[in-house]
Amino acid sequence: MQRLSLEKTPLEKTAVVISVVVPLIAVFIAIWTLWERIVGWREITIMLVGYVLTALGVTIGFHRMLTHRSFEAYPAVRFIFMALGSMSLQGPCHEWASNHIKHHAHTDEEDDPHSPLHGFFHSHLGWLVAGPKPDFEKYGKWMLKDPLVMFVARTWYVWVLIGLIVPYALGGWTGLLWGGLVRIFLLNHVTWSVNSVCHTFGNKMFVTEDESRNNWAVGLLAMGEGWHNNHHAFPRSAFHGMRWYQFDLSSYIIWTMEKVGLVWNVQRVPPERFEARLARSRTVPTASAE
Repeated sequence: MQRLSLEKTPLEKTAVVISVVVPLIAVFIAIWTLWERIVGWREITIMLVGYVLTALGVTIGFHRMLTHRSFEAYPAVRFIFMALGSMSLQGPCHEWASNHIKHHAHTDEEDDPHSPLHGFFHSHLGWLVAGPKPDFEKYGKWMLKDPLVMFVARTWYVWVLIGLIVPYALGGWTGLLWGGLVRIFLLNHVTWSVNSVCHTFGNKMFVTEDESRNNWAVGLLAMGEGWHNNHHAFPRSAFHGMRWYQFDLSSYIIWTMEKVGLVWNVQRVPPERFEARLARSRTVPTASAE
């Protein structure tokens, strides 16, 4: 299949930045204008704690553990991370994983569920409405045979409700607003930015046959998911940040759980493979990210 050009004009890139950044700025302006009226430190704390926990559920639970099987864990650990990920309102865990498996099989091609070939809006958000249903026969059939995965998937709405009830119990209606709805808004747009922003803006540490890029802002906000080019170079690795300056909170948590015996068979990139791939990348010119 002939690959179409994914390069955007300066005007298109400006429109992309505006569409992603402006809503985020608007949320913080709303927080500032409503400070001490319907939002204060209690609401912000509830929102931030909830954001971090559910974001870790998505990246550690849905992505690294379930989709790529980057490590094995006790059932209780698996359940906690999949339940936390479900609170993000991104759908049942097995559907999320199946779509992502398909993404890796057809990255930036016509069959990619959120391919940028159909435009930035499609890769960011539109695919959720226009995209096909998950194909479990081809992508993730093994999940249908996992009782724990299917239990969390069938009851995912329960975990969504818990993710709303807890902030309400802690902070009333304003706790629900900021710790529930605003938290979901922010996390979902950050997660979707891995599909859109990280296939448009950033740099490549490795040469890959796709447009995956490392983006430090998404890396920080998405608990390490923004080191997306690294991930596409080594999809099974539990660690996406591969340099000391590539902050990856999820990998630190996985490493800690491994040390205390909660997870095992943690997938790492062998040093010789890393150096060989890095050396090859240095000899091949990459498209400019500017």
